[in-house]
This record gives sequence, structure tokens and C-alpha cells, in this order.
Amino acid sequence: MEARNRTGILEFILLGLSEDPELQPFIFGLFLSMFLVTVLGNLLIILAICSDPHLHTPMYFFLSNLSLVDICFSTTIVPKVLLNIHTENKAISYMDCLTQVYFSMLFPILDTLLLTVMAYDRFLAICHPLHYTVIMNARLCGLLVFMTWFVGAMTSLLHISLMMHLSFCRDLEIPHFFCELTQILKLACSDTFLNSTLIYFMTGMLGVFPLVGILFSYSQIASSVRKMSSSGGKQKAFSTCGSHLSVVSLFYGTGVGVYFTSAVTHSPQQVSVASVMYTVVTPMLNPFIYSLRNKDVKGALGRLLSRATSCL
Repeated sequence: MEARNRTGILEFILLGLSEDPELQPFIFGLFLSMFLVTVLGNLLIILAICSDPHLHTPMYFFLSNLSLVDICFSTTIVPKVLLNIHTENKAISYMDCLTQVYFSMLFPILDTLLLTVMAYDRFLAICHPLHYTVIMNARLCGLLVFMTWFVGAMTSLLHISLMMHLSFCRDLEIPHFFCELTQILKLACSDTFLNSTLIYFMTGMLGVFPLVGILFSYSQIASSVRKMSSSGGKQKAFSTCGSHLSVVSLFYGTGVGVYFTSAVTHSPQQVSVASVMYTVVTPMLNPFIYSLRNKDVKGALGRLLSRATSCL
């Protein structure tokens, strides 16, 4: 099809994880259960932080934003997967696909930047405790969150603006369960050099550099913890950083896993299965990591649930 036919006429076909009809009920149930757990778990984290005055600190403010992003990320992808399986219609319109590409880039960028901001917060709290409350004030916290959204929105918009100039003139079947940018570029019959260059550049700027910042923050934290004479202080420092480090490891580990899977295999199904870990499983596990490894969050959740049950 020519570029001028991209509006309501043009559709893509999402092939999904499997074309086996017998597997569709299992995939539907799996995605539905993971989606419900993701939304409920992250929503409980947000409610616990908002309702407990003890958690009205920068660290938990950033955590509540991370939980909101995880809900939005899962909502961008999973409902469409469920709808396609339920209706047995794998088509997605050009504009809907563009929208999904936009948000499926926006929320991972927000995840990356928020995890970096949270590492900086822990760095200030442990390495510069006397200046922490002065530096990490409400105004700076709000500015940092605003900047993460601004950078994510502008970066995703730049990708979409370049993508809108592409034309598609061959098979429009996407061997994936959602509209993923690199898969869309493979279907284009026009030059995608600028698109690919932007992907590599932004991956370095918004993927590698934040990771370097996180590793640097934790190297300074480790150095400060080693100098502490109190075992209680060391234990408190590790308890506040342990959850964040686990989420960082899970996020980057699954992201790198998807990258290497796509690099070493030519099987679209294997890439799609690996992407499930990155797009669906990680947002689902984050609230469990923070609630199980963090005593403050665990206590706030317990008080929230006890109040909820007492009102019934």
C-alpha cells in the first residue's frame, strides 16, 4: 500500500504468541490473570503510600509513580491481546497501532528514568543524610517526575513522527502480540535509516546512561555503607536499597534478555515469549518485590487492608 492509504484503510495483523486454536484459552487466561494481579498489586501500593503518612517521603513518592507507570504499561498491551483472542480478530488499525507503539515506548522510558531517580534518592539519603531533606524537597521531587514524563513523551513523539512518514507496501502481518516499533519498521518499504539510527541513539541515551548512573550511585552507597560502624545502620541501608536493586535487576535483565533473544534467534515466537517477561511479568512482580522486601510498605499494606476489612 502507498503512504497515502495509511489512514482508516490500512490495518496490521497481530499474529500473537501462537496461532494454535487450542492454546488460545490458556493464553487468554494467563494474560488476564497477570493483568489483574498487575493492576491490583500496583494499585494497592499506590493506595498504601497515599493513605499512610509515614510513607509520604521522596522514595515512596517515586515508588507510587513507578506503580502508576506499571499499571499504564500493562494496560497499553494486555487488553488488546485479550480482545483479539476473544473476538478471534487479530487486526489493528494503523492509528491504533501508532498509539500502541507510542505508549509501549513511553512507559519503559519512564520506568528507566524513575528507577534512576530512585537510585539518586537513595544515594543522597545514605551518602549525604544531613543535606537530604534540604536537597530532596517537594519541589525537586515534582520537577524530577515532570522531567521524566516530559523526556519520555517527547522521545516517543519523535519516534512516532518519523514513523508516520513510512509507507507499507507488503505483507502487514506483525509476528508479535503488540505493535512493537522494530517489528513495524521491518514491514516498511521506505527507507528506515533515520528510524533505526534514532532507536540506537535513544537506547544509549535513555537505556545505557541511566544504568551507568544507577551503578555509580550504588558504588557510592556501598562505599558509604562499608564505612558505617553500626550494624543497624548497615542493615537499614541494605533494606531500603534491596527492593530497588531487585526491581532494577529484573527490569534490565528482562530487557537485555529480549534484546539478545532477538539477536540470536530468527524465531518470532521466541522473541514474543521473551517479550512477555519484559512487558507483562515485570510490572506484575514489582509490587510483590516492594511489599515483601520492604517493612514499611508491608506495614502500610497491612494497615490498609485491616481498615478495608473493618469497613465491610
